[in-house]
Amino acid sequence: MSWGSELWDQFDNLEKHTQWGIEYLEKYTKFVKERSEIETNYAKQIRNLSKKYQPKKNSREEEESKYTFCRAFLTTLNELNDYAGQHEVIAENLTSQIIAELSRYLQDLKSERKSHFHDGRKAQQHIESSWKQLESCKRKFERDCKEADRAQQYFEKMDADINVTKADVEKARQQAQMRHQMAADSKSDYSSYLQKFNQEQNEHYFTIIPNIFQKLQDMEEKRIERLGVCMKTFADVDRQVLPIVGKCLDGMTKAAESIEPKTDSQQVVESYKSGFEPPGDVEFEDYGQAMKRTASETSLSNTRDGKEKPTTKSKGKLWPFIKNKNKSPKQHKEPLSHRLNDFMTSKPKMHCLRSLRRGLSLKLGSGPEDFSHLPPEQRRKKLQGKLDELNKDIQKEMDQRDALTKMKDVYVKNPQMGDPTSVDPRLSEIGQNIEKLQFEVQKFEGWLAEVEERMPSKSDTHRRSGLYETQNSMTVGNNCAQDRESPDGSYTEEQNSETQVKANINPAPAPAHNPTSTTPEFDDEFDDEEVLPTIGTCKALYPFEGHNEGTIAVAEGELLYVIEEDKGDGWTRVRRNEDEEGYVPTSYVEVFLETNAKGAMTYI
Repeated sequence: MSWGSELWDQFDNLEKHTQWGIEYLEKYTKFVKERSEIETNYAKQIRNLSKKYQPKKNSREEEESKYTFCRAFLTTLNELNDYAGQHEVIAENLTSQIIAELSRYLQDLKSERKSHFHDGRKAQQHIESSWKQLESCKRKFERDCKEADRAQQYFEKMDADINVTKADVEKARQQAQMRHQMAADSKSDYSSYLQKFNQEQNEHYFTIIPNIFQKLQDMEEKRIERLGVCMKTFADVDRQVLPIVGKCLDGMTKAAESIEPKTDSQQVVESYKSGFEPPGDVEFEDYGQAMKRTASETSLSNTRDGKEKPTTKSKGKLWPFIKNKNKSPKQHKEPLSHRLNDFMTSKPKMHCLRSLRRGLSLKLGSGPEDFSHLPPEQRRKKLQGKLDELNKDIQKEMDQRDALTKMKDVYVKNPQMGDPTSVDPRLSEIGQNIEKLQFEVQKFEGWLAEVEERMPSKSDTHRRSGLYETQNSMTVGNNCAQDRESPDGSYTEEQNSETQVKANINPAPAPAHNPTSTTPEFDDEFDDEEVLPTIGTCKALYPFEGHNEGTIAVAEGELLYVIEEDKGDGWTRVRRNEDEEGYVPTSYVEVFLETNAKGAMTYI
């Protein structure tokens, strides 16, 4: 059905309806725009969520990457980030394919509607003007007819009156003829204009208005069709990203299925395995008869028959980080049963002197370069990882050197391409870098070889027994499995198996001057009361307040004497004068060892 033939008289209603259609299209456009904003905000929140739970750039990230469930969660976060990207794609497609298109179409639609209704109003005004002109012609014709009738009646009256002169009668007759002529002319004009009006009216209602209404009908149908296309596009935009969203969800599922509990539990072993052997059997101590004491470092000797070492006024070694200054590092041994009970029930703590010192050094961020603060197995892994990094750096430098060498050869053969000497400074710099890296590799290889030599063998039963005896003979904080430490704070094996076997087979009497001796290492650390000789000098790079017991405060730029070098725990023992000495962080000083000192070298 056509609007032109059926709604020829509904101009105002069509105007209202088409305006409502445009407003409805604007309403739908606003709806899609809000949906796009929701998708954008949702994608932003999903990205922020994924970023929030991403592992931080620190050492913990390396630890987490070892476990399959951590890697699976990281994969899930990455897939979730890609999933958020698909919602951003939805928002972009809604904006470009619907909102932008509808905004342009609405402008064109409003312009077209305005044009059509302008033509309709113009045609309406024209037909109304013609009708008014027709009415005017009609009224004029009516008025002229009445005037002609009155003139005719006046003439007839004058003609019948015998008292009226002939001239007056003639004048009345002429006036009546003139009025009749005017009425005839008005009739002719009215008839002509009426015919014209009818023609225009017919054209208006059967041609002009139907054409305009038909255009409005086509416009409205196009609007509705465009709205349907946009609604379909609205659904297609979501459907287009479903394959990628499905891949994201499949990736999450695959990541979850890749979790291997057995592998993760085995990784715990790899991460925390110390490399030590379990302790051997505990030696029976017969208190019912006198016992011959062994000179072995791992004996569980508890005799008091020897003579006490006489005290002298010479300055002994410091006892750092012990608040009670009167407390001696040598303590009376507890009964073996108490020692075993503490060993089995106590929680791991840092009781050893060097452990305390090492713990503080780690807090200060000055861990030893050779990872001596770690157990052997973990230290070996760290050293091996460091070697791998250094080798990669060396290979990278060598690749750069090869590339520059080829470039230099090209410059030599083709001087117009560049100056060969311009490459020399960079080649020299790379050569120096390679030498430094190779030196670092040699240093870490030495440490790695040292660790591998010290790694215990499971078949070495003598070593296991000796280790446990040594563990029970230590008097300072010896109630945890982690106390196999040397006095320098690094994990070491106290004796090789050959020495332990000899000590167990050929026991020697304990020295008379040291009846409560622990291991010889602790004897060296605390029982030697002679003043240590100077082995070098050092310069303080930073000020150090030295609040803890056993440390010494230094000022920036101060020169001191070195009496004991860093043994891997991050501390160096220095002396200011004969009465002032103590420990300072190695990273706070620049040390210059004398050429005849152990490991003669200069380091920071």
